[in-house]
Amino acid sequence: MRGDDLVTPFRGIRSRPLDPTDPLAHIRAYLPHLSAEKFFSHTSAALVHGLPLPMRLAQDPRVHVSTTLAGSRHGGRGVVGHHVHSDRVRVVQVGGLPVTAPVDTWCQLSTVLELDALIEAGDALVRRKHPLATMDELRAGVSHYAGQRGAKKLRDALEAVRPRTDSAKETATRLLIGRAGLPEPEVNGEIFDRLGRKIATGDLVFREYRLLVEYDGEQHRTDEEQYHWDVDRLDAIREAGWRVIRINKSHLRMSPSPALRKITTALAAAGWRP
Repeated sequence: MRGDDLVTPFRGIRSRPLDPTDPLAHIRAYLPHLSAEKFFSHTSAALVHGLPLPMRLAQDPRVHVSTTLAGSRHGGRGVVGHHVHSDRVRVVQVGGLPVTAPVDTWCQLSTVLELDALIEAGDALVRRKHPLATMDELRAGVSHYAGQRGAKKLRDALEAVRPRTDSAKETATRLLIGRAGLPEPEVNGEIFDRLGRKIATGDLVFREYRLLVEYDGEQHRTDEEQYHWDVDRLDAIREAGWRVIRINKSHLRMSPSPALRKITTALAAAGWRP
């Protein structure tokens, strides 16, 4: 136990060196300390559920631990302790880790996330593939969270959450479009050819104006099979009479965004008026 090949991630725990590429490494390392009345919460639970977090929080090695027992909140080096009321949270098991349920976790995040990041996490809960919650469950969670710190921000986030999103960058693009006063696009809307056959599911679809906005993530550039599939798919969309605008993370960073200029010009050309 005194070997140089072991580390002490938390007081009283010796383990092999933690994998820096594993976002759950510190959470798993703390598990032996977790008594029956304690569970992971806040950003730690968000990581376990796979919810998107800002980089500064996703890479924060501190572990958030909650308990419903008054007076037993655990703190210490590398640990952030919380006391929560038993009627405010539900605890579930994910991969052998006791964590707050997805919607309860989202509600807790309202105390540490900015509004846009909270919306991105909410979109991730009701995402298109393998959603962790429904819009009705989000509404019930927000209602149940009334009166708590962060409740107003949570209500504002709920108004902007949309189901069927595939990524946080899609959400960021949609918010950018909406705040520029442009029409709100469909999220992952289905596109059909002139014979009524489905040819694609588009990221952000302005159906009335036959305009599609696609966010190109890293996989579109680095995955050769994905790249060739995208080329064929976008060709079919254009042949069906749609205009396609592709944007990437650099467009989201720039101010004013060149993506907004292109989208506004395309909408105006298709007949939209502010």
